Amino acid sequence: MRALPGRSRPGTGAGTRLTDTARRIIRLNYGFQLLFNLLWWMPVFYAYQKAAGLSDGQIFGIQSIYYVAFCLLEIPTGLIADRIGTRNCLRAGAVVMTAANLAPVVSASYTGFLVHFLAIAAGRSLTSGAASAYLYDGLRAERCDEHYLRAEGTARALGLAAKVLCWPLVGPLMALAHPAPYVLSAVSAAGSLVCAVLLPRLAGAEAGADTGRGGGGRRGGAFLRDAGTALRCVASSPWLALVMVQGVAVFTLSRICQVNLFQPILLDHGIGEASHGGVLAAMTVAEAVASARPQWLSRRLPPVAWVSVLSLALAGTLAGMTLGGPWTVVALLCLFAAATGFAFPVQRKLVNDAIPAHAPRATLLSVESIVDRAVCALAAIAAGAYLSAGHLDALLWHSALATAVLLGVFQLLLRSGVVDRSGQGGNRAMPSHAGGRAGVGTASAGVGDGAPDPADAGAAGETGREGALEPDQAARRPRTT
Repeated sequence: MRALPGRSRPGTGAGTRLTDTARRIIRLNYGFQLLFNLLWWMPVFYAYQKAAGLSDGQIFGIQSIYYVAFCLLEIPTGLIADRIGTRNCLRAGAVVMTAANLAPVVSASYTGFLVHFLAIAAGRSLTSGAASAYLYDGLRAERCDEHYLRAEGTARALGLAAKVLCWPLVGPLMALAHPAPYVLSAVSAAGSLVCAVLLPRLAGAEAGADTGRGGGGRRGGAFLRDAGTALRCVASSPWLALVMVQGVAVFTLSRICQVNLFQPILLDHGIGEASHGGVLAAMTVAEAVASARPQWLSRRLPPVAWVSVLSLALAGTLAGMTLGGPWTVVALLCLFAAATGFAFPVQRKLVNDAIPAHAPRATLLSVESIVDRAVCALAAIAAGAYLSAGHLDALLWHSALATAVLLGVFQLLLRSGVVDRSGQGGNRAMPSHAGGRAGVGTASAGVGDGAPDPADAGAAGETGREGALEPDQAARRPRTT
């Protein structure tokens, strides 16, 4: 649909001019996300561990421990981000990730790989909520929050594009130096640390963090208060809880298909292992393009509806893979990846918009991550049982049906009026924390490197703004989240 003259297309951010600080935040976020997530060892870690003498049981046992560790660390690291500041948390995560990637180089044994994945879980959990919270609050502090959706999607797209370019080089590099994938991953993580160090300090953040750190006897109470606030926030905000639940379908389907079922699906359709790399590259390109252009989605549907539609598209492609031949399956996998690319940035913005004012944003994003990964862990167990019994087609159909049922219940709750979306975001302010947490009122006072929420000043530019990728705004006041 053509944008009206003189108006920006929703989601493009063209209606607000980027400030120098906002531009710096976006560019450094691109660099951080690309380098932090550039794991050169990903295509070869299974073969690498087998060559090191690990058995299949040991390899998959470490993966199970990794998922459990990730879930256990999400809440503590989210609390840390809200207390010491998201920028400091990003720096800590980059340091941990750098060390984690060097562990197999130091010790290519079961212990070395176990330490490696436990450290990966710690590093990723430190940044999983903090990176999005820093970008969201930073752009809102500069009154450039219209650019958030595109910035989030472009960062993901650049990271995927880097993988497409770098992963084919892993084999030749390993021939020159066997530990090269892990050394290069450590170098990339060190580069992300440089980006985190260069990120600008956001107003009010580190003052609040310093106050929170002051008084060792009060730190434990502050962490407990943040955890309690996050849980009360989810319990008292049905809209936030529903948005989180809706995202479970996207995350679980994408993770299970692209990681656990990718090779079984191809092998089941007679596509040999020699072609898997090419198919994975094509899927990554499709996801990268879609992630970079969420504004292509029509303005006829609000974002919450788009996430549901894209989730159903994911489910439909899974079911379709049981009916087509090899080329059809490859095409459906690419469509699956493209739908995933569109859905992730839109879902992330929905969750950020739904978080009430003064709530610990990084902690709440960690809560969402825990829910996603907990469901994914259960789905992985079920997938293993189906595959062991030789029922791959049944697994794909049942996954599609379960997704349809979940989204049907979600839409019924949404349309029944049980959930009041007019109370989302900053329209329902949470009580301000003690200990120097920044309040609301000026552009510089409410936003911070670990500040729970941005200032109201950014909302002025949103009043009356149309947005295809914004929640329904006709019946509610301007957002202040």
